[in-house]
Amino acid sequence: MRDAADNFLHKDAHDGPMPLDFYFWVIKDQQHTILVDTGFSGCSARERNRQLLHEPIDLLASLGIEPEDIEHIVLTHLHYDHAGNVASFPNATIHLQEAEMHFATGKWMCFEHFRHFFSADDITQVIRKVYTDKVQFHNGNATLLAGIELIHIGGHTPGLQAVRVNTRRGPIMLASDAMHYYRNFATDNPFPAIVDVTEMLQGYRKLRSLVPSDNHLIPGHDPLVADIYPCLETHSSIFRLDISPG
Repeated sequence: MRDAADNFLHKDAHDGPMPLDFYFWVIKDQQHTILVDTGFSGCSARERNRQLLHEPIDLLASLGIEPEDIEHIVLTHLHYDHAGNVASFPNATIHLQEAEMHFATGKWMCFEHFRHFFSADDITQVIRKVYTDKVQFHNGNATLLAGIELIHIGGHTPGLQAVRVNTRRGPIMLASDAMHYYRNFATDNPFPAIVDVTEMLQGYRKLRSLVPSDNHLIPGHDPLVADIYPCLETHSSIFRLDISPG
């Protein structure tokens, strides 16, 4: 639970409550199973007083997906709520912007304002994957597989990347924290956790230019996603983004 004033760089004192949801995403077809981000760990939930509704592994199991089934993990960035639980996926190759690793392990972590959003345990897990040849670093935009593109945005963190995915309704953009809420994007008023404001604002334009409409943009933390997209009949906390919002 949060107030709207916590979610915008330029605040409106008259705004009321504006909760923050946490998501991760699954891309699946007949050949491949890919995760975009891995949620946060139970340890991070306790340390940061976050309500953990479902363990990511349990949500995947409800889709018939075992941790060993995951071939690729795209980490949009290394903040604690996007890069936990990495060690749970033994076969996955992690895709990460090189700039993100430099930021999360470099001099800027000497400043509490920046390191607050990272978990040293999560970063260590990713580094261990580097040493087992399970991390592929990218410098800018890249194609992961046919129909799946990594889009470097920056702004929120230097290596923040979004993911564009072809679906039955056309390409959708998993914006992650390039767009926390629809309202951040609609009003050009970014979420206040920012490394570079100009990159964040330019990122809104880039996201919009790469999809057919605003309905094809998926923000990283907006509870409206759960309101406008249909959930699975078998699980009320899993939502179908390949179906047009209602």
